[in-house]
Amino acid sequence: MKIAVTATAEPSATEVYALGRDPEESARLQRQSEELRPDSAALLDRVGLGPGQDAIDLGCGPRGILDLLGERVAPGGRVTGLDADPSHVAMAREFTAQRGLSSAQIVAADARRTGLPPGSFDLVHARTLLVNVPEPAEVLAEMVRLARPGGWVASLEPDVECAICYPAHPGYTRMWELFRAAFSRNGADLLIGRRLAELYRQAGLQEIGIEARARVCQPGDTRRTIGPDLVRSLHPAIVSLGLAGQGELDALDRAVRSHLDDPRTLVMPHLYFLAWGRKPAAPRP
Repeated sequence: MKIAVTATAEPSATEVYALGRDPEESARLQRQSEELRPDSAALLDRVGLGPGQDAIDLGCGPRGILDLLGERVAPGGRVTGLDADPSHVAMAREFTAQRGLSSAQIVAADARRTGLPPGSFDLVHARTLLVNVPEPAEVLAEMVRLARPGGWVASLEPDVECAICYPAHPGYTRMWELFRAAFSRNGADLLIGRRLAELYRQAGLQEIGIEARARVCQPGDTRRTIGPDLVRSLHPAIVSLGLAGQGELDALDRAVRSHLDDPRTLVMPHLYFLAWGRKPAAPRP
């Protein structure tokens, strides 16, 4: 008797992305480019990216750090942005055209398997990408493959355990419970930040550096509402998983944002970890 075996196709890059795809998420990513700009600039300082070098931003989304990379590698350098979401590829191309980044190219591809030649870049960068995929080591292996011998791999990733909202609010607590359950549905790790150094070591990188950053967001800071902003991106997943109804989500959103609007409320979003490591240089003949 023959047994028919049906092959299960591997989920696409956009399917495994924990935060999903919608216009609100794209808008949040655009805001994030400005919000995290100082941290990303500090990370580039650690690796010494300079004129004439080539850099790639994996999972660049609608903007990523393409402008920061362009500023560092000019003149003579090359910037590549890569994303699997067609809408983000189009937005990134529009962004680079508006900024006059003539040395930039945007590629539509899966960060797990880019199809780009090995050893192509002096810097391979990803920001808040590893946290969104179930097998971060798979992406990191591709990052190492793309780096030139002696080149750098660098990441900025969150670790959500230490988020603070004071005074405490029951809606805020409930919101984060829902977020953790929905975000982790595909195996994504919300504590990826603390694991970066070990993942880098396992990937064979050397001269590894790690830095943790915390920020208290003052009233008016757009990062102050990162919690409810992230949960909004997950509303469809939360509802489909049966974790909460849309009515409860809307009520939580109003209550939490009202609490965060109070200037007396202290808000420290989750930690961010900056990590960098060098690919071993090719052995001398």
